[in-house]
Amino acid sequence: MRSARKVSATLPHVGAVREDMPWPRMRMWASAHAVDDFYQGLIPAAVPYFVLERHLSYIDASGLVMAATLGSALPQFVFGALADRRRVAWMAPLGVSLAGIGAGLAGLASSYGLVFTLLLVSGLGVAMFHPPAGRDARVAAGGSATAMSYFAAGGSVGTFIAPALATPLLDELGVGATALFIPPAVLLGVILHRGQQRTAFTRPAASPQRRGVDRWRPFMVLTCVEVMRSVVSLGVSTFVSLYWIRHLGSSSALGGTALAAALAGGVLGTLVGGRIGDRVGSVRTVQLGNVALLPALLALLLCENPYGALPLVFLVGAAASLPFAVLVKLGQDYLPNRPGTAAGVTFGLAVSAGGLFMPVLGTIAGDHGPRGVFMVLALIPLIAFAVSTGLREPGDPGN
Repeated sequence: MRSARKVSATLPHVGAVREDMPWPRMRMWASAHAVDDFYQGLIPAAVPYFVLERHLSYIDASGLVMAATLGSALPQFVFGALADRRRVAWMAPLGVSLAGIGAGLAGLASSYGLVFTLLLVSGLGVAMFHPPAGRDARVAAGGSATAMSYFAAGGSVGTFIAPALATPLLDELGVGATALFIPPAVLLGVILHRGQQRTAFTRPAASPQRRGVDRWRPFMVLTCVEVMRSVVSLGVSTFVSLYWIRHLGSSSALGGTALAAALAGGVLGTLVGGRIGDRVGSVRTVQLGNVALLPALLALLLCENPYGALPLVFLVGAAASLPFAVLVKLGQDYLPNRPGTAAGVTFGLAVSAGGLFMPVLGTIAGDHGPRGVFMVLALIPLIAFAVSTGLREPGDPGN
């Protein structure tokens, strides 16, 4: 009896330890985020094949990225506000399905206008997913940047897997192979909808945990920093394969490998950034990411060996994603009463808004080649660091 009492006395402690572990709390939303952002990664992976098969110009190719961007960026405030006011359990599952259907059908479309429209629909699906998913993931994460990094890294894993799976199929079957990736989106939408019905994550966002003063001024500064980070991340993912093919003279397969390396670096950077944020603070982590990004981009520009440059583009991806999770957490700390809006902006609008600059980068690529794009991207971390000096930790006096 005495030994039984000792065993039973330890059980609550074991349960508490498991409750404190980030992954069990975050796995549903991290997995859903991975599938959703797979289709964001599918688009830059398919862009070189649109260029090669459809004979598109750099400006036309960057316009396809902008189409997905417009769909995911413009509605973010609307979906975020809706997620803050209502249950909207249907929004995230429907968003995942639309993201996959639009991106998948784009490779089968014959006209540029139809491809543009389908990618717009795909972006709309992404916009529908992020606000409610980010809101409910924050509830599961509590105040932990490490836990939130699992959710953020789920998206990075999805974008990383996309070129790894898509490039061999696109090489073999052409750009129409994007249609093979429609079923996972529809299936995940059904699974996610049923899973939400069985969990408490679908409760309204207006809960006792969401109290405090919304600080819009630092939130707008944060949004500017996130947009600049997004320009670098999307610029690298859009033009890195073409940089390998056109500037370094490698094959399209090696170009796909370079894209996968950049995205793999993004996964690692997101996870490491969450842990750094819990130790040194969110603002310092954001500034560290900008400081590390500049030498990584310069080293890539100085390397002319397509194989030797692979670890360098991995470092670029890692540095660009280092502040990702903490930017999301910091945004929700600044707007404690609007977690859906904050998630929509930091995950959706700010990330996607970088795509609005892709036509500018496409023009630069048309005049100076993909290398010219990377030279411009190397200047952005300096501006982002200067802007990030205006950020403050949410608990600092005067913030």
